Amino acid sequence: MIRKIIKIWASAAMLSVAFYSGLVTAHGKVSLEADACVRNISGSMVHLSTYQPQYDPEAEYCTEIPKEGETLLVLDLVDQALRDMPIIIKIVRGSGKALSDTVTSLYSTNHSDGVIKGEFNLDEGQYTLFVTGEGVPPLHYEYPLRVQMTSYKDTFFTAVPYIITLLLLALFTDKLLKRRKIHL
Repeated sequence: MIRKIIKIWASAAMLSVAFYSGLVTAHGKVSLEADACVRNISGSMVHLSTYQPQYDPEAEYCTEIPKEGETLLVLDLVDQALRDMPIIIKIVRGSGKALSDTVTSLYSTNHSDGVIKGEFNLDEGQYTLFVTGEGVPPLHYEYPLRVQMTSYKDTFFTAVPYIITLLLLALFTDKLLKRRKIHL
């Protein structure tokens, strides 16, 4: 009887590991067009990556930045036409209609390799990153940034497989114990 319960719990543990590993690799296997860090306007694409090497040298983020402090921003200009025009990058505190102070800005005219880098010190809170290509017509891209803020939606979706596994374990254990009680 105890062996059956142990087998059920072990199976549940393996199942939850399988669920978790599938969630971890979800971002790395998407195409550029489906990447949440890409903005596309009239076929002109830009890709945002943010890094905080002082905390985790290998981690790449997009708009959810885990800690406040020095943040390295890398903007990849995927479209060749963007590489030939001046680009303005501006970070403003707030989001939507609640925009306030400009935290920092960067003006780039020399980015023939398609990469613009900048390092910014960001405090906890919400920001909006504006990228403007000064062409004809001008191209405007926008990224909401969240620094050191809990994303309850992501937390919920990460926890769902574990919750389901725990509920299934409880159900099977209860059925098994009731069945054993009937045979006694």
